[in-house]
Amino acid sequence: MADISAAQVKVLRDKTGAGMMDCKKVLVEAGGDLDKAVSLLRERGLSKARGKAGRATSDGAIVAAVSEDGRVGALVEVNCETDFVARTDDFVALCQQLANAVIEHDPADVDALLQHASNGAPLNDQVVAAIAKLGENIQVRRTTRLGSGDAGCVATYIHAGGKIGSLVQVAAPDPGKAEILTAVKNVCMHVAATSPLGVSRDEIPQDEVDREREVLSKQAAQEGKPANVVEKMVEGRLNKFFKEVVLLEQPLVMDPETTVEKATKAVGAEVKAFRRFQLGEEIAE
Repeated sequence: MADISAAQVKVLRDKTGAGMMDCKKVLVEAGGDLDKAVSLLRERGLSKARGKAGRATSDGAIVAAVSEDGRVGALVEVNCETDFVARTDDFVALCQQLANAVIEHDPADVDALLQHASNGAPLNDQVVAAIAKLGENIQVRRTTRLGSGDAGCVATYIHAGGKIGSLVQVAAPDPGKAEILTAVKNVCMHVAATSPLGVSRDEIPQDEVDREREVLSKQAAQEGKPANVVEKMVEGRLNKFFKEVVLLEQPLVMDPETTVEKATKAVGAEVKAFRRFQLGEEIAE
């Protein structure tokens, strides 16, 4: 049996897009002959995924997962070419495996995630196999993960059939209480609907605040007010801006008479973090 190196396997994978084990197997059969190995993969339909690698992936799904104890949650965005494939059982199952792996392994990035194994095979190989089977390019675009530790819980919400996903982490002395779980789920739905910029004012990017302040200053100055009055007007309008974009200060969608902060405090919880993915949205660098 030919002694096949990892470098040879990598060359064949890069050339064909086939799975690692498939590449190693055909290289052994071909006695290390790269061209013959490529031919074997083509004969078996295992290299066709490579030709789809450059095709646009404008559809897909946001998928969520939560650990059994409710303390860790994850979101994953996986892109494909059409809504038809995004709704297939194979694509949905692959997405769920990826989300579960984020929970289990806490990978640093997508590349690290794809190196982990699930059901006995590297996730990267499973993505390549799905491309070959479903006939579309598939890309794992991004992941995120939140953990609450012992004194808290997380909840997730998927909206519009996987077009929007939200993840919320709260601190709570008794996170298993039904009213806390309901409140956190409500905040997840709220985040999906309102797309806040941060949990508190401290989390709002300074460039966003500066830009808003500049616009408000120009608007107030055009009203011909004295400088000291303009300053007060700007501060007042900036407070209104914060109430629109800061999660804790927003009126809760389910009960506009109260804020997110008051609603969660009422059940003994405190929002610590949230994440929101929208399919295909521009990702900030």
